[in-house]
Amino acid sequence: MQNKENIIKSYELAKEQYGKIGVDTDEILKRLDEIMISVHCWQGDDVQGFENPEGALTGGIQATGNYPGKARSADELRQDLEMVFKLVPGKHKVNLHAIYGEFGGEKTGRDEIKPEHFRNWVEWAKKMNLGLDFNPTLFSHPLAEEATLSHPDKKIRDYWIKHCKASRKIGEYFGKELGIPCVTNIWIPDGYKDIPVDRYMPRKRLKESLDEIMKEKINPEYNLDAVESKVFGLGLESYTVGSHEFYMGYAVENKTLLCLDAGHFHPTEVISDKIPSVLLFLDQILLHVSRPVKWDSDHVVILDDELRAIANQIIRYDFDKRVHIGIDFFDASINRIAAWAIGVRNTRKALMLALLEPVEKLKETELSGDFTSRLALLEEYKMYPAGAVWDYYCSVKNIPAGEAWLEIVKEYERNELSKRS
Repeated sequence: MQNKENIIKSYELAKEQYGKIGVDTDEILKRLDEIMISVHCWQGDDVQGFENPEGALTGGIQATGNYPGKARSADELRQDLEMVFKLVPGKHKVNLHAIYGEFGGEKTGRDEIKPEHFRNWVEWAKKMNLGLDFNPTLFSHPLAEEATLSHPDKKIRDYWIKHCKASRKIGEYFGKELGIPCVTNIWIPDGYKDIPVDRYMPRKRLKESLDEIMKEKINPEYNLDAVESKVFGLGLESYTVGSHEFYMGYAVENKTLLCLDAGHFHPTEVISDKIPSVLLFLDQILLHVSRPVKWDSDHVVILDDELRAIANQIIRYDFDKRVHIGIDFFDASINRIAAWAIGVRNTRKALMLALLEPVEKLKETELSGDFTSRLALLEEYKMYPAGAVWDYYCSVKNIPAGEAWLEIVKEYERNELSKRS
């Protein structure tokens, strides 16, 4: 681990080298620090929530592994998140699912959730200077076993419509209380394991349900609505009602945000190329940074080529004010605090690497038709001393630089997580 003096020396050398290609590292660090990343709460307890903590996950999702130390209460979950924020620099939000309300031991239907069930989260967010995002929970419920917003039974559809309406009001409450717009994102697990006959009517019912949910207009200063697609889920391998094409059309027509999840597409399909296309037709989008592995999604985010490509597409066009960035993965096979820290740090590292590009110079090279120089420069810049800039950024924010954060996590595991059963 470098000491602070060495970190500063290394940064000054890096600053000089980047300065020669027209990049002001001091300025890019200021910009980097303002980009908000929404940290999902469900990594901390394997997507169990507090509605029925012993309930098994259903609805096309699964958390695997049994690493000790998962959060058993909202207080423990908030404590764990506070530890994460000591390990990651920059501004943040926390992303909540509806099952993370605090219901005081009372059985509360999801169609009955209210802002008061999330009051403790709001007060905590104020103390921590965080924003909050929200998601209705349309899985792991008896009425979600077959379908939700696309169900042929109107009574079941109406139950989930009421749940989503209540969720939007909670998002509005978050935005009003915290002064930061809440993104309320709808994802449903509706679909079929094998080949369906009727692909049209479930989507028609879904559209009608969404229209009813969105009927009440909410000030976008408080709440922003988003819709999220998925190519498949466990038990939904052949057909999902909420496809990319469906939600793309819905978002464009109804001016909602479109959620692009990096783990929700075919293994050979990437979302980095979708970002500059959809933002020609939408004012804003929601990005879920995740990692697909073969036919699975939601692995811990690593600093791979696709993450860097996603960040490049956001930064090269100054889309950081139009793209709401959140992370979305759940891994119960490793230390959950470490998983969070790895994912958030890598997401911000990717944004920093994109900011360190001399974008205008590269664009000029491309427009001139000098594709030889374009390729050569892109490759040479990969070896510039970005690590020294990152370590400096962490250091000035009193965040552990390099791998020093890992020992802090290990100590927290020994002192806190190991005591949880």
